[in-house]
Amino acid sequence: MEYKITSYNELDTIELAQNIESEKFPNMIICLEGELGSGKTVFTKGFANALGIKESITSPTFTIIKEYEGELPLYHMDVYRLNGNTEGIGIEEYYNKNGIVVIEWSDTIKNTLPEERLVIKFKIVGENKRVLIITPYGKKYEELCEAVL
Repeated sequence: MEYKITSYNELDTIELAQNIESEKFPNMIICLEGELGSGKTVFTKGFANALGIKESITSPTFTIIKEYEGELPLYHMDVYRLNGNTEGIGIEEYYNKNGIVVIEWSDTIKNTLPEERLVIKFKIVGENKRVLIITPYGKKYEELCEAVL
């Protein structure tokens, strides 16, 4: 099942992230897809803030992975520059570190994503307006969507 949410501004995107964070669990995987400037990092900032992370959240474009300590560890990844090649990076190791993994540009590494995950596609439909298509894969993620969407 797919869910469609319209975000009219950054605050709407942050509110969605906070709602999803309220149902967090260890080893949660959130995959973010969408073009540059569509709201992926804004979502991550909202999620991190709800986790109690006070550090400034920026996209880890050049470092690939940034780690933050909050209620649960947050592993923020930007895999755009990998061009689909995750060999030697150790991304899969993060899936079972009892934290939350947020992957920007996850569609570029589909072969290394876990079977169970939450995928959010950001589509730009106006200057500030976005349509977010949320697809849960697995029972935990389906229950999460039912609880918050």
